[in-house]
Amino acid sequence: MAALLQGVATAVACYSEQGQPSLRDALLSLRGGPYETIIVVPLVLPLEPGFLNWITRSLKRWQSEHPGAWPPIRISRDIAQSLHFEPLLGALINGASAEPAIPTDDPVKLEGSLVPAQKRRVLVCEGGACNAAGAHAIWGHLRNVQENRKLRTTGDGTMTAKATCLGPCNLAPVLQVFPEGTYYGGVTETAVDRIVEEHLLGGRVVEDFAYQPTGRKQRLRLVPKNSTSTGE
Repeated sequence: MAALLQGVATAVACYSEQGQPSLRDALLSLRGGPYETIIVVPLVLPLEPGFLNWITRSLKRWQSEHPGAWPPIRISRDIAQSLHFEPLLGALINGASAEPAIPTDDPVKLEGSLVPAQKRRVLVCEGGACNAAGAHAIWGHLRNVQENRKLRTTGDGTMTAKATCLGPCNLAPVLQVFPEGTYYGGVTETAVDRIVEEHLLGGRVVEDFAYQPTGRKQRLRLVPKNSTSTGE
């Protein structure tokens, strides 16, 4: 529908969290194209208070990691703040009268479940500081990689989950890998890729992003942009 609007050259549907293509991948595919500007339209309800903050920081980071050839990027207002949202909501409510009612007399079927065999756990911090630093984007990237690499059944098996707070807020975004309990700070999509390849599948802690419990306060280290796995 957006692609049919006047002045829109290309429209791409993407996901800010789990789903493909991710917002990051969609933007990278548009980078360098013949576009005067890129407009991000968040179709998210409700729009979390920190959404614009973390998405702005994530956009800046992606532009820094992939410099050059970026047209201006703008973010539209919250869809719920649109003057057209109230009549749309009313139309959805009124239209529900034509939908069949959910039956209430069906017997409940007890489903069986397998107990997961995964030995590894990855917790992604969703505390305030981490969300402001782009934890939503990191979580989405991790989940996409988990699906693409079949991490639930590959190697020792990996289960991923969100955590309300993991503690070292000044190292945001933070994730923790078990059973070792390794803390990783300043996590980016590139860091996730390395943690998956080297730690989850290779059994080696990625020291560039790892922080040990020293008993003293630690600051976020700067990791060189060209830092890659050594394979050692």
